[in-house]
Amino acid sequence: MIICIGAGPGDIGYLTQRGAELIRDADVVAGFEAVLDVVRSLIPETARVISMGYRDQVEQLDKVAVEHHAGKKCVVVFMGDIHFSGFQYLERVERACGHPVESLPGISSAQILASRAKVCFDETTFITFHRRGDLEPFKRHLVHVLQDQRNAIVIPCPWDAARSFMPWHIAKYLIEQGIPPNQPTEVWENLTRGEAEWHGTLAECAEREVSDMSIMLIRTMAPMASQIEPAPVVA
Repeated sequence: MIICIGAGPGDIGYLTQRGAELIRDADVVAGFEAVLDVVRSLIPETARVISMGYRDQVEQLDKVAVEHHAGKKCVVVFMGDIHFSGFQYLERVERACGHPVESLPGISSAQILASRAKVCFDETTFITFHRRGDLEPFKRHLVHVLQDQRNAIVIPCPWDAARSFMPWHIAKYLIEQGIPPNQPTEVWENLTRGEAEWHGTLAECAEREVSDMSIMLIRTMAPMASQIEPAPVVA
């Protein structure tokens, strides 16, 4: 058995009960070191822990696949929710195993941000730049989202300087593409650990550097009006 689990946005309190049960019952628990640290207290002493980083993930996932095919109960832990920003990692797990694998959803930082910032996902588009490959189609998509007067929740790309696309890079890019410099913008850091929130404009964001543990909200300039019934008139 092998299953991929979303472990939440960095706080074990956001891990689902089913996810916790699967980790406690696992023979093998694998994932990036930062994610394993979140669930470390749940991993059985008898379990084999397979830690990996960006450079050795293919090699380490091959080790997980060997254990899986030997009949061990294997869990691969993802940060947040798999289908928000971990889909390429899921593809690597399936490539290593040679077949589709089961996944268990988690809570993404995007969901936490939507709750904290009071935005609704049916009026908001989520875009992640936390991916390998060409970012240009996703950059253009973000421009179109804002032109369509929708909110945008954005996960930056924090990797090496050659391709990083952090909030200040995103703000500069959007202004260059004609998005108004006064577009309301928020950057939230460490959402589940003494969160820091910053509110301002795209122009101000372009001059502000933040940590890798950040997520961005760009609010529409024309919020949708409420469509519930009018409040009762008080005489």
